Amino acid sequence: MADMFTKKKRSEIMAKIKSTDTKLEVLFRKALLDAGWKHKKNAAKLMGKPDIAFPKLKVAVFIDSCFWHGCRYHFHIPKSNKKYWVKKLARNKMRDKEVNKYYKKEGWAVIRVWEHSIKRDMGIAVKEITDRLKLL
Repeated sequence: MADMFTKKKRSEIMAKIKSTDTKLEVLFRKALLDAGWKHKKNAAKLMGKPDIAFPKLKVAVFIDSCFWHGCRYHFHIPKSNKKYWVKKLARNKMRDKEVNKYYKKEGWAVIRVWEHSIKRDMGIAVKEITDRLKLL
């Protein structure tokens, strides 16, 4: 099935999708701060631009959207332009693996949190992160 929008219009729509400071990210970072964990947000100088970073602890936290990172529970391929989306999302997953491998090689821990975990129970998601940080 062909895309219902022109390439120009589709580009405009896609450009409006936030990649940083989403409502979910802002709420999650605030919850971490409230739990006493100071951090850097959207650390552009670090590979993969972690959503949250704890440089002194060498921990990078990524909040993975169910759609953009292909959650096995909530992801579904859009009906239009399937070939594009399959390729795009496969590349996203590959990039996630490359980023994880890079940080492991550099002696960092990577924590990936699914969007649905935060939405289901913010408190539990924060506790899981803080428990892991306390072990370092």
